[in-house]
Parts: sequence; C-alpha cells; structure tokens
Amino acid sequence: MTCRVAVVGGGISGLAAAYRLRKLLGDGAVITVFEGTPSIGGKLRTAEVGGVRYDVGAEAFLARRPELTSLVAEVGLGERLVHPTKARAKIHAGGTVLGLPPGTVMGVPASADAVAGVLSEDGRRAVEKERSLGPVDLAGDDVPLGPLLRGRFGDELVDRLVDPLLGGVYAGGADGLGLRATMPGLADAVAGGAASLTEAAESLLPKTPGRPAPVFGTLTGGLSGLLERLLELSGATLRTSATVRALTRTAAGWRLDVGAAAPAHAPEDTPVEVDAVLLAVPAPSARRLLDGIAPAASAAFGEVELASMAVVALALPPGTGLPDASGILIGAGERDASGVPYAAKAFTFSSNKWAHYGGEGPVLLRGSVGRFGEPGALNGDDDGLVRAVRDDLARLTGVTAEPIDALVTRWGGGLPQYGAGHLGRVERIERAVAGVPGLAVAGATLHGVGLPACVATADAAARRIADQLRD
Repeated sequence: MTCRVAVVGGGISGLAAAYRLRKLLGDGAVITVFEGTPSIGGKLRTAEVGGVRYDVGAEAFLARRPELTSLVAEVGLGERLVHPTKARAKIHAGGTVLGLPPGTVMGVPASADAVAGVLSEDGRRAVEKERSLGPVDLAGDDVPLGPLLRGRFGDELVDRLVDPLLGGVYAGGADGLGLRATMPGLADAVAGGAASLTEAAESLLPKTPGRPAPVFGTLTGGLSGLLERLLELSGATLRTSATVRALTRTAAGWRLDVGAAAPAHAPEDTPVEVDAVLLAVPAPSARRLLDGIAPAASAAFGEVELASMAVVALALPPGTGLPDASGILIGAGERDASGVPYAAKAFTFSSNKWAHYGGEGPVLLRGSVGRFGEPGALNGDDDGLVRAVRDDLARLTGVTAEPIDALVTRWGGGLPQYGAGHLGRVERIERAVAGVPGLAVAGATLHGVGLPACVATADAAARRIADQLRD
C-alpha cells in the first residue's frame, strides 16, 4: 500500500519496527528512520578493539525469550548465532570472589543451602527462616523490591547477591526497582499461591534433568550486524544527525520538525509530512515529543528515571591469562582486602565467555562502571576510567598486563529504572497512545530493557501502525 511512515529512533527497537513495517505494508510504503546521532545503534555498538570487532554496548541477549532469536533467523543471520562457553560467572561477595550460586532466581534463593557459600552463617539462617514468615503481601499496584527482600531475607542477601545481579541488567539496585517489572515470574508465583519467596523461586527453577538450554546468545562479528541487516531489508531511508524537535497532528496525518535544537533554515530541516509516526526513543525524548499530543503518556514517560554507565573495553596481549570464569560481578559495597572500594560493577572476560574471541588473537575483556545515583568514576575522563578499571582488574584477579588497545564508551542515561509502579506507568502510556490515531511507541522504557523485549515492543508497534493504515 502507498503510505508514509516515520520511525523516530535508530536503535534495535526502531530498526526492528522499520523492518516489520516493510513486511506488513509492502513495497509501496515510504519508510524513513530519523536518528539524532551520527550513526544507528542505540545501545548496540560494535567497535574495533585490538583489531577485532567487539560489542561495547549490549553484548548478549536472553536466548530463552524467542523474539530476537526468531528475528535473527528470519533475516538470514542464523549461522552467526552463538552461545556462551561452559565458563561460569563469579561474584565478589563478602570480600572474596566466589562462584555464582545456582538455585537462585536473580539472586532470590530457592533454599538456604543454595547461598550457603556466599552468605555468612547469620545470612544463611535468615534465608532459612524466610519460609516461616507467613504469606508475602503483594497488595496494591506494586511493591519496592529492596524493602521486600530485606524484610524477608535481611540485608546481606540483597547487598551480596541480588544487587550485583540487578546492577548488571539495570545499573540499579533492588532498593530503587519494583518487583513486578523486574521479577514478574516471582510475583506471579506468589500470586499463584507460593507461601514464601523461597518457595516461589523454587517453582521457577528448571525441572528437566540434563544440560539446560543456553540462556544467552550473541552474533559473531558483533550485534551491529543485525542492525545493518534490518536497515537493509527495511528499505527505509535513513537520516542520521536528524533530531525530531516536534510532532504536530495535521488533517492528513503528522508533521515532523527535524533539525537541531533550535530552528534552522537548511533544506534538510524543513518539516516532513507523514501518515503515521512510530516513536522508539528514550523516555526523555518521548516525554518531549508527546507533550501536547498525548499528555498522559508524556507525563508517565517523565516519571521514568535513568542510570548512566560506561563500558571500558580492553585488548590484552595474546596469551594473557584470565581467571577461569566468564566474568565477575561486584556488589556496590565491596572492597578489597585493604578496604579500598572498586570502581567497576562487573567484568566480562569475553575471550573466556565466547569461543569466537578465543584463539591466537588479543585477549578481550570489558569492565562496566556506573550505578544509578552513584556516578563515581564516571565523573572522570576516559584515561581515568581506564586506569580505574585496570586497577580493579589487578586487585580482583592479579592481571596487570599492559593493554594493546582500550576504548571507553559512555552511555549517558542509557538504562531506564523500573521502579515500583512501572507497569502502571506503562499502562498509562499505552492507553494514552492508543487514543491517538497513527501513533505508536516502542523501546526499552516499556516492557523490558533486554533486546528480545525491545523487539517485542517494536513488532507490536509496527502492527498497530500497519493495522491503522490499512483501515
């Protein structure tokens, strides 16, 4: 069919939406992707580090959710899909590095024995007593995760295990996140009759004996390859360094004012007329663009807080030894034996985690820095960040090799925080947008920060636009 659609945002959500729109609308549709930065990618970025293409944004996706795995196969990249090696993650807890315990759901244990090696004896006993505390009260819209877990398990479990795991996903801790949005399976198990959180966690653990299905996946050559393929197959016109400053509803559809922050007069900054708009942008941009269009959605987007972080990628000389692990998570309060805190929240030993980074090339790893509300080392310059991460690496592992290459990638406001009541905010957004013809939203602010969740929102938004244009 003949129509014009603007996709605002050139990350995974926007490009997946552009691809799906093409499949749904056919060759007659004119699809334009507007990206405010010089290149596509959003939170996906593949750079050359030590002469190797290496992901310095999101580096993996949850393979147990089908959306991204199915999309990879659909666009012909299935032969590039790989899963991690058998290397296991570790955690710095209670002042020492330990194996990440099985038998937990995002750190919530199915039994006291599951966390016996990570917690002190007092902490283990607190977990053991949780089943005797009576029913879990999840009344109301949502409950803050931190107070719930601290009240039933004590502080030690949260600080040593739950927070480091959540920090790897949200760059935030349990005290600032909500249960229903971050651990929906646990909330559903309690609502379904589990008498305690340990019983709820136990019900969610795999029951099938034998080797479980891979949890994570990635693409050889970097995840940016998926973005490039989506853009190619979408047939969309890409406009980079093109900030959509304002949206206006017209009698025929929509007008987009595109350009710099202040009005400009160059031909490329003239208004663009389209029949429909799909927004796949971070919460602050969505709030600004929807103000006056869908005020309730704009207000809800404005309530979402953001965390900033940075990834420090290091290429060490070939043959450099790393710990026998896929990486190490570090709790916010953890210190070394001398009492000195760590700047990093996690290390990923990519040459151990992914077989395609092994071999005779450089040894690749990355350190993640930055937690919600705690900028810490992020306030320093790039050289300072590299020094801080190398110092952490040396104190954690004894690895002091001089890098042959290093790259710092900063993600300012990169991760939305799913605070208590987040699902209610999303419901308000979607209800308000549903009342505006020719408009849809997608992205990490809505139903999950992971790549499969973003693809799911993109697919739903594209189908909404396509259905309305057909009508």
